[in-house]
Amino acid sequence: MTLDNETDRRHLARAIELAEQGRGRVSPNPMVGAVIGRDDRTIAEGFHRQVGEAHAEVEAIRAAGDRDLDGATLYVSLEPCCHQGRTPPCTDAIRQAGIRRLVVASDDPSEHACGRGLGILRDDGVEVILADGELAARARLLNQPFRKHARTGRPWVLFKSAMTLDGKVATRNGDSKWISSESSRARSHHWRAHADAVVVGIGTALADDPQLTARIPTATRQPCRVVFDSLARLPLTSKLVVGAREVPLTVVVSRAAPRAATDVLETHGVTVLTATGENEPARVRSALQQLGAAGVTSILLEGGPHLAGAFLDAGEIDEMRLFLAPTVLGGRAARDPLEGEGAETISDAIHALTIAAERIDEDLLITAPMREW
Repeated sequence: MTLDNETDRRHLARAIELAEQGRGRVSPNPMVGAVIGRDDRTIAEGFHRQVGEAHAEVEAIRAAGDRDLDGATLYVSLEPCCHQGRTPPCTDAIRQAGIRRLVVASDDPSEHACGRGLGILRDDGVEVILADGELAARARLLNQPFRKHARTGRPWVLFKSAMTLDGKVATRNGDSKWISSESSRARSHHWRAHADAVVVGIGTALADDPQLTARIPTATRQPCRVVFDSLARLPLTSKLVVGAREVPLTVVVSRAAPRAATDVLETHGVTVLTATGENEPARVRSALQQLGAAGVTSILLEGGPHLAGAFLDAGEIDEMRLFLAPTVLGGRAARDPLEGEGAETISDAIHALTIAAERIDEDLLITAPMREW
C-alpha cells in the first residue's frame, strides 16, 4: 500500500539508507536496514553488517536494549526471514520483542520466504504494511543481485566498459590503455569490491595479464576471478593462475578443452567449470547457472567485446555502466564494446529501463539498468 503517513515514509527511507551500509559485505544475503520508531522519535536502528552475523531486525532490537517497545513500529527494507539459516528467524525476534506493527519496503522473492514471514506475523496479531511506490522501488533496486539469484539461480550481471566518443574500446591493434581516466578506473575497483565475481574472456586475459582484484584500501574482500576460456589456454605463468590459491580463480571451459590442460590448472588451485550448450550464448547461461549454484549472486563483466556480445545474446546483461571518454579513435577495424550476433532490427533491440549520467573528471559515466528483478 502507498504510505500516506510522513513519519512512516521518513523511518522507512532511513531503513533503506541503512541497508546500503552492508554493500560488499553480506552476499549472498540481501542488504537490509531496520528502524524502530514510535511516532516521530527513533528508538533504535540496525543493519545487516556481515554475512553470518545478526540480521538488521535483530540488530535494531538489540540496540533498543531494555526500552519498552509497546506501541513501537519496526520499519525494515526487506520482509523479515522466517527460516533457520546461519542465524535464527527474524520473525521470532520480532514476536519476542513485543512489536505489534511492521512496515516493510519490499518483498523477499526467495522460495523459503515470499510472504511467509509476513503471514506468520499477521497470524500472531502484528499489523503488517507492505509499501509500494518510490520507496518500494528503491528497496528492490538495492538488492537486484539477490532478487535475480533467488528467482533464477543465476547471478546478476553488470557490464562495464570504457569507450571513446565514437564508441570504440580499443584500436585495431588492441591497444586500450587507458581510454578512461584514473578516477573512472578507481570507480571500477569499487565495483569489483562489491561484486562476487569479476569476469573476462581469454582474449583479455592473454592481452592484459590482469589481476582482476579490487585495489582500493576500503575493500573488505576480493571477488572471485572468472575467465571464459573454452580451450583452457590460460598460461600457468599468468598473474591469475599464480595468485589462484590466494584469490579464487575459476576457468570456464567447453567440452573441447584438452583434459591435460584442465587437470594442470586444477593442480594449481584453479576451479574448472565445463559449460555446455550448442552455441556461445547457451554456454554463457550454463556457466552462470553453475556459478549461481556455487553461491555467486553478482558479476562484474569486464569483457572483452567477444564475451560481452555472447552475454548480450544470452540475455544475461542486467545493467550497463559505460565510461565515455573525450577521445576519438576512428578506423573500421577498431573494436566495439559488444560483438556477438546482436539484434537484426531496431524493433528487436534491447531497450534500457532508464539512463543516468554522471561526470567523472573528463569522462561521462552512463548507467543503464536493462531489467528489474
